[in-house]
Amino acid sequence: MNINNIVALANNNTGWSTQIAFIMIISNVFAIGVGRYAIQVRNLGPSMPIAGLEGFGLTELLATTSLGHVIGAGVILGLRGTGLLA
Repeated sequence: MNINNIVALANNNTGWSTQIAFIMIISNVFAIGVGRYAIQVRNLGPSMPIAGLEGFGLTELLATTSLGHVIGAGVILGLRGTGLLA
């Protein structure tokens, strides 16, 4: 396959919008909430005592927000694929 064909198949509608930001924020909050109760061994790294998350360290925060970004990217791609997200 020619590289020009691959570039032509790419969707040009890859701009950032408030809808996408809202989906990503909700996905990250969801992942943090799930991780708060699902992670069994905590406090392996530096602690971050913010917003009532005592015992929820930096490693847990990075892990859950990474999962949140994966979930958010999947939701955004899925909604774009179905045409529900412009």
